[in-house]
Amino acid sequence: MRANRRWLYAIALTGALIGVGTYAVSAARLAATLTKVAVTATPITSFDNRDPALTRFGALEFRGGLALTAAFEPFGGISAIHIEADSTRFLAVTDRGSWLRGRIVYRDGRPDNVADIEMAPILAADGKPLAAHGWYDTESLTERDGLIYLGIERVHKIVRFNVKRDGLQARAEPVATPADFATMASNKGLECLTASPKQSVLGGKLIAVSERSLDAGGNIRAYALDGTTAGDVVDDSAVRFSVKRSDEFEVSDCAILPPGDLLLLERRFSPSRGVGMRLRRVPLTALKDGATVDGAVLIDVDLAYQIDNMEGMAVHRNAAGETIVTMVSDDNFSAVQRNLLLQFVVVGE
Repeated sequence: MRANRRWLYAIALTGALIGVGTYAVSAARLAATLTKVAVTATPITSFDNRDPALTRFGALEFRGGLALTAAFEPFGGISAIHIEADSTRFLAVTDRGSWLRGRIVYRDGRPDNVADIEMAPILAADGKPLAAHGWYDTESLTERDGLIYLGIERVHKIVRFNVKRDGLQARAEPVATPADFATMASNKGLECLTASPKQSVLGGKLIAVSERSLDAGGNIRAYALDGTTAGDVVDDSAVRFSVKRSDEFEVSDCAILPPGDLLLLERRFSPSRGVGMRLRRVPLTALKDGATVDGAVLIDVDLAYQIDNMEGMAVHRNAAGETIVTMVSDDNFSAVQRNLLLQFVVVGE
């Protein structure tokens, strides 16, 4: 028990230090070419470390999880994920500028393994790695109209890729963003990127939320933007709103929760309170220019549960019609943290 407690404190301390620090990209932690990667997946069968039989947590039911490890040095730092409609194929990114794709293998509806894992450098428009241009804080991604949109925190940019056509050799195409994107905090910028449904009040706009770039009221700056105009140019037609910040949480990702809500993944690193994870549900109808939005908490947990530095999230419906929330963690390439993949079923309020 004491060893476990020391381990948990080590995670909390490492996360706190990483969260406020900066880093330069190590070439050893960026995939140099398209590479097949052998990944070991250890199933996680319970979420509550104190009560393995417990499966219901607020509005979510734990379906299962995996702890992922690999000897390939660029593997790790998973910061965002997209799950395809077949529930198995996924595309993820690392915060050092690599693509990561593969399949989730299920057993009795629970994640049991991963397969066909490949990594490759995310390429800029000139065919060189994004990281070579200093665009390496790749923290968020979403799919819209068959294109993959990627948010880059460090430089406050959004780029898109035709991965369906070009695979992991696809090249980035910048899209227009608001001029005040450039005023976000250097290491607390764009962490959440998702596409609203076309039939929603936002009509398919991209939703972008910063990690902790704050407005005058101390709340988290966010946008709903068109995102269709190509080029590294200014688009000031965006809706600007804020997400109410509370309890020391920061936004680490987001997704659309059908039929019409924004699901926010939040994390907390506090020297006094340790590591935490929270999900909040905000109606899309609340995302109006000048609004400060809040939402119902679906789950709020700490290191008494199987979490780590939870950074990425995706929502999809499986063949049984269930709404599945998938979350992944960023291990910060640290020996005391883990790359986790966790899945929950949304079962109610």
